[in-house]
Amino acid sequence: MSAFILKLVPIAMVAVAAAVPVGLSIKAAGGHRQSRAIAMTVSLPPGSIRYPMPGEFLRDGRPQANPKVERQFDGPLEIMAYQVSATDYADCVSAGNCRPAEETRSVPRDAPATGVSYLDAVAYARWYSEETGSQWRLPSDEEWALAAAERFAGEFEGVENDANNPARHWLTSYQAEVELNRKPDPLPRSRGSFGVNSRGLADFSGNVWEWTSTCYVRTTLAKDGSGVASSVDNCGVHVLEGLHRAYMSNFISDGKSGGCAVGLPPDNLGFRLVRNHAGWASDLLSHLGIL
Repeated sequence: MSAFILKLVPIAMVAVAAAVPVGLSIKAAGGHRQSRAIAMTVSLPPGSIRYPMPGEFLRDGRPQANPKVERQFDGPLEIMAYQVSATDYADCVSAGNCRPAEETRSVPRDAPATGVSYLDAVAYARWYSEETGSQWRLPSDEEWALAAAERFAGEFEGVENDANNPARHWLTSYQAEVELNRKPDPLPRSRGSFGVNSRGLADFSGNVWEWTSTCYVRTTLAKDGSGVASSVDNCGVHVLEGLHRAYMSNFISDGKSGGCAVGLPPDNLGFRLVRNHAGWASDLLSHLGIL
């Protein structure tokens, strides 16, 4: 069985939706907006992954390696094959539903939308859902890891923990980033420039870090190692994934302006969306006025 299925149109059985050119929408009598053609997606079958949990983990006030856990996905995951493009994001801006991206450089029209914050990405997902009649949202961190497959990096491995020098953890993490030898602030490139992974999804872990819906969590582990003593969610900060994991405040649109993780900042901040499966077909038919 194939590991992924490309989808080019909302649903093949809806002739009206399938006939709409990509990037355009149609209007019914009275000027009400109907359906915008849906971006290319990939549907991943149920499966499981083992990955390092996001956030900060402490024991006796000292940083610890992020625990690795098993995550099971019981249903399919439908995710955009590419990041949301600058052109598509500009449509939301033109409609008055999104804030202009803070991207001042000249980039290709099909380059990813960059210079967008978490709040911007959520606003786009809300607008895009209304435009298409489907429910779209940011992926969770674990969903992003599943989709990224071999291109998922997460936290740096081999980071040292020194009970007598807690700063050692951050210093070795920073050194691991330096050893990636990546050039800072590269220009966003046309979609597909960073290739396709084993799941048929493009541009994971290129020069764009992608927002997820996962909040930053600070976890204190029990002294005896038996489990979690306490944890605090900070949903004013969200997880980004790319060449490495990063954490940024919701209003940050430029990674170089600061985040809550030590090390080299992300080059560009962008996003891609997942589509909820529950009831999406009936939602679309209703949106088209067929139900």
